[in-house]
This record gives sequence, C-alpha cells and structure tokens, in this order.
Amino acid sequence: MTTFDLPETDRLLATTRAVRKRLDLSRPVERDLVVDCLRSAIQAPTGGNTQQWRWVVVDDPDQRAGLAALYRRAFEPYIAARAAEREAAGSGGSAVADSAVYLAEHLHEVPVHVVPCLLGRLPEGSPTVDTAGFYGSILPGVWSFMIAARARGLGTAWTTLHLAYEREAGELLGIPDTVTQVALIPVAHTLGTDFKAAKRRPVEEITYWNGWKRTAD
Repeated sequence: MTTFDLPETDRLLATTRAVRKRLDLSRPVERDLVVDCLRSAIQAPTGGNTQQWRWVVVDDPDQRAGLAALYRRAFEPYIAARAAEREAAGSGGSAVADSAVYLAEHLHEVPVHVVPCLLGRLPEGSPTVDTAGFYGSILPGVWSFMIAARARGLGTAWTTLHLAYEREAGELLGIPDTVTQVALIPVAHTLGTDFKAAKRRPVEEITYWNGWKRTAD
C-alpha cells in the first residue's frame, strides 16, 4: 500500500493551473523557495540520466524587463492572429486570451522568471524520435518544478513565445548559442489559493484501448 495521501496528491495535480491574472506582482519570491522547487524538479526522470538541464533564474528587474519586451514582440502578432481566427469563426472573446494579454502586459512585474535550458541543440530537421527524446529529458522536470511551486503557494505558467527571439534572450542572459532554451516560467506568490480543477472532457471519451479510437470492451 502507498503511504501517500492520494486525495491530496490528486488535488495538487488537478489544481496546478496556468496562473496569470492571479500572480501577486507586489510580493517578492524568496530565492530559497525557488531553489527548493528546483531541488524537487531535478529528481524528475531525464533521458539516459544525462541531467543535461540547466536552470536560469531571473529576478533582476532590468533582465526581467528585457525578457518581457522580447515576449511581447512575439505575443502581439500571435494574439492578433488568434483574435482573427475567433472572429472568422463567429466566436466572441476568450477568458484564456484575456488572461494571456494580462500576462504579456505585466510579465516584467512578475518577480521571478525561470528559463529551463538543455545543453546542446537539435540539428535542423531532426526526426520526431530525436525531438521527443531531447525535450523529454527536461519537460518532466519543468512540470515537477511547477507542481512543487503550487505546493508552496506559488503560481506558474508555461510560456514559450520569447523563444521566437531566443538568441536575443541568450545575449541578455549570457546563455551561449550551444544551449537550447526550452520555456520561460513566470513565478510569483498567488492571490488566494482556491484553485479548482479545470473543465475537461470525460477521460473515457479521449482514452483508447489497443488501437486508435477503440473504446474499452
């Protein structure tokens, strides 16, 4: 029998949201708290146990402003395209889009940015198997970091738009071009802790057994 508190574990997993509007922009995040989360993150599995991850933690206001400016450069055409798609489909505004706009406007105010990195770079046109293995060596660690942050009253969100200007971000942070930046994770204490499970399709509808679109016998 497991010794874990399964209801609490399930609640932690089900309520780790992408937090944007409820990030506390006025409260600093202690470095020791970030390190505690990273200490849990690096227990995640990594391909061949190579541990080629590196974690750039940014709490300098000028560097955060620089990263946020790069993010907004990529965000503005992205969100305009999404709005055009919704208009063409005859749908209205989106709560997720609103929260994304809020994050873009306030990213520089988020007290900590974490940029997960992998040593090395994939060759141009790498096959799916290599791409999956490469990113699979750090994505579990990033998710573990986000879970650990949630358990400590911190909010996070997975973002990647700054990667459109990865080289400029690398110059800002001194990251060499032989290293791959994977994401930018904003980190802050949350305004309240009453996060709920998201609305999702029933798992039975999206789970197939022994073949594509084959339901359970």
